[in-house]
Amino acid sequence: MAFSYDKLWKLLIDKKMTKENFRILIKASPTTIAAMGKGEGISPKVLDRICTAFNCQPGDIMEHVPNTSTALLK
Repeated sequence: MAFSYDKLWKLLIDKKMTKENFRILIKASPTTIAAMGKGEGISPKVLDRICTAFNCQPGDIMEHVPNTSTALLK
């Protein structure tokens, strides 16, 4: 896993918003939402639409989770 969207999922719960309503709001594909559920990266365009919709910064909705099983780049 490279990213955690736990902050975003909590925000959706707090706003009583389903992932489907969220997907429609940000005009994202089901594949994008599925990728987020797996902790995969998203495009900057999608990230911009999320931040615009919730008036927030990227760090408010996601965080990087280093993968300890891979070697660090030197």
